[in-house]
Amino acid sequence: MPTGVAIRDAREQLFDAAERVLLRDGPNALTSRAVTTEAGCAKGVLHRHFADFDAFLAELVLDRIGRIDNQAAALRNSAGTGTVADNLTGALTALFGSVAVAIVGLITSRDKLRAGLRQDRPAGVPVLTEATAMIASYLTAERELGRIAADADVDTLALMLIGTGHLLFAGREGTPPEAGAVRKVVTTVIAGAVQGPLL
Repeated sequence: MPTGVAIRDAREQLFDAAERVLLRDGPNALTSRAVTTEAGCAKGVLHRHFADFDAFLAELVLDRIGRIDNQAAALRNSAGTGTVADNLTGALTALFGSVAVAIVGLITSRDKLRAGLRQDRPAGVPVLTEATAMIASYLTAERELGRIAADADVDTLALMLIGTGHLLFAGREGTPPEAGAVRKVVTTVIAGAVQGPLL
C-alpha cells in the first residue's frame, strides 16, 4: 500500500468498508484489518482517525444513528400525505433494508462496544431505540392530524412495529422480505388506530 497518498473522507470510507464487511461476513469478521483491507488503505489509517478499534465501532454506530435521525425528519414531514400504512411500510423497509439489522447484531455481539454505548444511552438497544422514537414521532404527528385515533398509544404501536419489523428482516442474509409481508405487519399493527381508510 503506498504511503503519503491522501484519502478523501477517510472516516466515511472506513465506515462504508465496515458496513460491507458486516453485511457480507457478519459481526465476527469485523476486524481492523478486514476494514482497512476492504477500504483499500493501510491499517494505520484507521488508527490515525480513531483511538482504537472499539472507538471506531462506536463512531460507526453513532454515524448510522445519525442517519436514522435524518430519516425520522423525512418521515415526520410525510405526515398527512399518502396513507399511514404506506408511510410506515416505506419507513420500515428503508430502515431494516439498510445496515440497521447488522448493526444491532454487532452491538449485541460485542460487550465492550455495548458498554461504551451505554454511557450515553443507558436504556434500550442503540439503533432500535432511535428507530422506535422515529416511528412514535411520526404516529404522534398523524394523531395530531386526526389520521390516528386520539386515544392511540403511539409508543406501544411504535414498539410493536419496530420489534416485528426487526424480526421480519433479521437473519435473511441479503434477501429482504416481500413488500406484502411488511405491509401486512404494518396494517395488522395499526388497524385499530387508523382513522379513515387503512390503505
